[in-house]
Amino acid sequence: MGRDVSSENLPMNAPESDRPRDLLVAGHVNVDRFLRVAAFPDPDRTVPVTRSRSELGGTATNLALTATRYGVASGLVARLGHDFPVAFRKTLAHSGIDLRGVQTLARHATPTCYIVEDRRGRQRTLIDQGAMSDGVSSRFRVGPWLSEYSWLHLTTGPPDALLSLQRTARARGLRVAVDPGQETHYRWDAAGLRELLAGAELLWGNRSEIARIVLLLRLERPEDLLRRVPLLVRTEGGRGATAFTRADTLHVAASKPRGIRTRVGAGDAFRGGFYAAWFSGERLPACLTAGQRAAGRWMEGAR
Repeated sequence: MGRDVSSENLPMNAPESDRPRDLLVAGHVNVDRFLRVAAFPDPDRTVPVTRSRSELGGTATNLALTATRYGVASGLVARLGHDFPVAFRKTLAHSGIDLRGVQTLARHATPTCYIVEDRRGRQRTLIDQGAMSDGVSSRFRVGPWLSEYSWLHLTTGPPDALLSLQRTARARGLRVAVDPGQETHYRWDAAGLRELLAGAELLWGNRSEIARIVLLLRLERPEDLLRRVPLLVRTEGGRGATAFTRADTLHVAASKPRGIRTRVGAGDAFRGGFYAAWFSGERLPACLTAGQRAAGRWMEGAR
């Protein structure tokens, strides 16, 4: 483990800002449909579903819910479809999250993830992008209220709309964190990633996502990304998390949950816990530890 790194080595955090809101999160608000099977089917074979459930999910949702729960003044920018469940609307309405950036598109369906789990806990995931599909619109809906926020966190979504929002946010003085997630593997190209990173001060990803970005940008190792962003946070599942800065590299071990209800969304919860410490002015090691605790609680079922 590297030495302690204070916030003086990193992008300015919230206590230095006079803006009334902390974090605006742009990305997916989903319906997550979980299907349990004994084993995944072979090609051209059928297996029965033994259990199913639907939950409110999505990268932006999970992050904003967690951050808000821990005291971060958070908002969402997302697109929903006409079929977004009433119960989930009520959950968002009562969450304390600023929803001025959430738009319902009457002619499109709500983004929906189909998550198939086998008895060993392995998963296969499919997504119907719906209102978050490429080509629906090149812009998200925002207004003058955007300037109320200190930071913008860009998660998964249409690259052209995210890049447009990033440009608008930077023009209004917001700092930007970028987190393209699994869509790094199929939605982003090298040119888009270069533009995304050029406007960012913090890059998020797991091992495979960061490796994909390194490959697309023809770099050799994650540390090379620090030429473009001053801080990289890589989540590593059961191995913990690592932060790369231009001063040093830090690692924290994963929290051990008492029981696991779900792993879906744990990485988003990590980010929410991290930001809670970040906006309180904590040093980077404490932010990483707070993220691990939040991820552990999420896996236990605290939503």
